[in-house]
Amino acid sequence: MEPIEIGIYVSAAMLVLVILGMRVAFAAGLAGFVGLVWLRWNGFDYDPDRFWKAVEISTKIAGLTPHSKVSAQVLSLIPVFIMIGYLAYYAKLTTALFEACKRWIAWVPGGLAVSTVFATAGFAAVSGASVATAAVFARIAIPEMLKIGYNKQFAAGVVAAGGTLASLIPPSAILVIYAIIVEQDVGKLLLAGFIPGMFSAIVYGSMIVGIAMIWKNVGPPVSGFTWKERFESLPPALPIVAVVVIIIFFVYNPFGDAWGTPTEGGAVGAFIIFLMALYRGMRWAQLKDALLDTAKLTVMIFSIIWGVLIYVRFLGFAELPDAFADWITSLDMAPIAILICILLAYAVLGMFMDAIGMLLLTLPVVYPAVMALNGGELVSAADSAFGMSGPMCAIWFGILVVKMAEFCLITPPIGLNCFVVAGVRDDLTVQDVFKGVTPFFLADAVTIALLVAFPGIVLWLPSLAG
Repeated sequence: MEPIEIGIYVSAAMLVLVILGMRVAFAAGLAGFVGLVWLRWNGFDYDPDRFWKAVEISTKIAGLTPHSKVSAQVLSLIPVFIMIGYLAYYAKLTTALFEACKRWIAWVPGGLAVSTVFATAGFAAVSGASVATAAVFARIAIPEMLKIGYNKQFAAGVVAAGGTLASLIPPSAILVIYAIIVEQDVGKLLLAGFIPGMFSAIVYGSMIVGIAMIWKNVGPPVSGFTWKERFESLPPALPIVAVVVIIIFFVYNPFGDAWGTPTEGGAVGAFIIFLMALYRGMRWAQLKDALLDTAKLTVMIFSIIWGVLIYVRFLGFAELPDAFADWITSLDMAPIAILICILLAYAVLGMFMDAIGMLLLTLPVVYPAVMALNGGELVSAADSAFGMSGPMCAIWFGILVVKMAEFCLITPPIGLNCFVVAGVRDDLTVQDVFKGVTPFFLADAVTIALLVAFPGIVLWLPSLAG
C-alpha cells in the first residue's frame, strides 16, 4: 500500500475517534503511532520480526519528536500568558476593568453588554486564553446584566462571544501555537492579531447597539455615572493597560529597537501583575489557586501538542501534505475561492473539535497548500505594498485561521466557551448560551469577510516591524 493511502486511512480513523468523543491528544497520538508502525511494517502479513522492529522504531520517533518541539523556548510563552490572566483575575483587576468600561460605555443602547465586550477584550490582552476569559466574565458581567433586566440568553451569549477575543488579541496562546507549527515569527503574529482583535470587538459592540435599538427590552442602557466617577474608575484598571503596552514594546518598539523577546515581555508583565496582586491583598490561597489553574490549562494545551506532534510526524512520512498541496493547486478555481472553501471547511470541522486541536491537526496539511497558492494570485495587487509573498501571506492566513478558531468556540455542538459559561452559571443551560450567541455568528462572518477582502487590516502593524 502506498504511503499516501495509509495517511488517508489513518487520518480518517483519527477523525472518527474524535467525533466519537476521544480526546484530541489521545486520538492524534494513537493515530500517529499506529500510522508510523503501519508505514514501517507496510503490510498485513504478520512477520513478527518486521512488525516488532517497526514498533521499536515508531516508539523512538513518538518519544523523541514531542520533546524536540516542546522544549523550544518560545513555547514558554503559553504558561506565562495564562498565568498573567489568572493572576489578574485573583487580584480582582478584571472587576476593576469591567467597572471602568461600565462607567464609560454603559450609557449607550445595550451599553452593559458593550462594556462586557470591551472588558473581555481588555482582559484578553493579558490573558491569552479564551476559556479563562469566558469563565471570569460569566461570574462578573452576567449578574450585572441580569440585575437591570437583560435577556438571560443574550447576556450569556455576549460573555461567550466576548471570550473568544482572547484568541486574537495578543498575548494569544493559539497564535503562539500557530507560529510554532508553521515556523513563523511569533512577535509579528502577535502584532498582527492586535488590530483584527480590536476590530472584532468593535463589530460585536456595533451589532449589540443595533440589536438594542431595535429590540428595546434586550439591553437597556445604564446612566447616572458622573465624570468624577468615570475618572476614578481608571486608575484601578491601569495595570492591565501597562502590561499590554509592555508586551507590545517587547515585540515592536516604534521609537527604536524592541525591548526584548515576547517571552521576556510576558515574564515582565506577569511580574507586574503579581506585584499588583500582592498590593491589592492577594493571599497565599489565591496565589495557589492561580498557579494551579495555570498548570491545569497549560498541561491540557501541551498534552494536545504532544499527541498531535506524533501525528504530524506520521503525516510527513506519509507525504500527505505535499500530495494535498499538489491537489489544491491543480484545481480549476481562483485561489481566493479555494481559500474561502478552506475557511468554510474550518467552520464545519470546528463543530466537532476544539480550536487548538483543530489547528494542530489540520495546519500540517492545509498550510503547505495555501502557501502553494501564494504567488501574487491569492491577494489583490492593491495589497502588494504589504509584501504579501512568503512570510506575510503566512501571517495573514494565520489570523484568518485563528479567527475561524474563535468562531468555533461558540458553534454547536462542541462550542467550548458556551459550555464554560453554562458550567459557571447554575441558572443557565447550554441551550440558553447557544441561543444567545446566534447573532454573533453574523458578526464573525462580517469580520472574516473584511479580513479576507482587506489584508491590510491584518498586515499593517507587522509590516512596520520589518
